[in-house]
Amino acid sequence: MQDVPLASGKKISAGAKVIGQVISASAARNGQAAETTLRFNKLEFGHQSVSVNTSLRALASMMEVEGAQVPAAGTDRGTPWAWTTRNLIGGEVAYGQGGPVVHGGDIVGESLFSGVLVPPMANPDSGCPSDAGRNTRLQAFWLFASDACGVYGIDVRITHSGRTPPLGEITLTSGNGKIEIRSGSGMLLTVNSDNPQ
Repeated sequence: MQDVPLASGKKISAGAKVIGQVISASAARNGQAAETTLRFNKLEFGHQSVSVNTSLRALASMMEVEGAQVPAAGTDRGTPWAWTTRNLIGGEVAYGQGGPVVHGGDIVGESLFSGVLVPPMANPDSGCPSDAGRNTRLQAFWLFASDACGVYGIDVRITHSGRTPPLGEITLTSGNGKIEIRSGSGMLLTVNSDNPQ
């Protein structure tokens, strides 16, 4: 959904496709939750196809995605849309195109027209451990806050993020009988560190 800067100075342009498959799916029955396991393992951009191994950091409903795209306050007739303030999924605030991304009172990144660039921050309470010392450069987080982790606005749980063995296998569960991820929902995927990228 936005350009992804790479450590080499190159980028993956917005519009690249992440390809995957459903590994297994089971309906809720006999007191067991519904469960779906999936894997994203290919990135296609330009005329290239690259193997990837990803994990799921955050999942947001289409309503959460929509809410993060709409400015916190409407623009007036003299204020360009790009200058508006947006509340990111997970709680940070992005101040206009080229402005700061703020976590509490601290500036943690930069707001862009198509998303944000922030360093990933730990959120151990939600299951995202610290990558301190390994992963401090600004990264494309689209509409998600730097510490966004877990599920926002959907009645499912991430029971296996794919970050630990089996690497890349993402399992979602729901006790309400079905797992429904609507079109327009957003996923914040990370490339597992075992990947050569």
